[in-house]
Amino acid sequence: MSEKGAREGAKQPRQKKGEQKKPEKSPKKQAAPAAAIEQAPVDPDYEPRFKTRYEEVVLPALMKQFGYKNKYQVPRIAKVVLNIGAGEGAQDGKKIQQAHNDLTAIAGQKAIITKAKKSIASFKITTGRPIGVKVTLRRDRMYEFLDRLVTMALPRMRDFRGLNSRSFDGRGNYALGLKEHIIFVEIDYDKTETVWGMDIIVNTTAKTDAEAKALLQGFQFPFMN
Repeated sequence: MSEKGAREGAKQPRQKKGEQKKPEKSPKKQAAPAAAIEQAPVDPDYEPRFKTRYEEVVLPALMKQFGYKNKYQVPRIAKVVLNIGAGEGAQDGKKIQQAHNDLTAIAGQKAIITKAKKSIASFKITTGRPIGVKVTLRRDRMYEFLDRLVTMALPRMRDFRGLNSRSFDGRGNYALGLKEHIIFVEIDYDKTETVWGMDIIVNTTAKTDAEAKALLQGFQFPFMN
């Protein structure tokens, strides 16, 4: 062994018997630039168009029409519930997941999977099996959804002639049924394997159907009569 090699070997510490050699640390990955991680700032002054319309147009009109003494008596929309009953999903989990993804895209909020509370042998449904998906919208997301529903989705329905004004429940709530969920622009028809029916429940604080109808007409709901 040369004199140089002997010196290099002497510098290296000897490994004790039975001691495992520690693996060398891999070099740290470079952090992503801050510009790529930082999300776009949210405008604190943003307000949905239908929310502004309620305060500036609908509320004053209802006060004049029904003679309310103050604005707190005026009915308003409390929440909107969207539901897809995917009966086929009880036998196929992939279809339930597809319905879940589609409803989440439509609502702009994560949907939840609903499960059967009891078994129904004739429909091959057992307790706890997924049977549909639903989502409840409130505040700004509620107004944004109603805006998209009235201005973009409903006009895309085939042979659409208006909404049935008899679909109120007597307590100021309105139910709307859609045959095809693909009328929403958020759904790509070419990538959709199953076309679902969809229920939309608009819950209001109105005490009568007449007040509830006037409220929704203020948001340009196209009733037939």
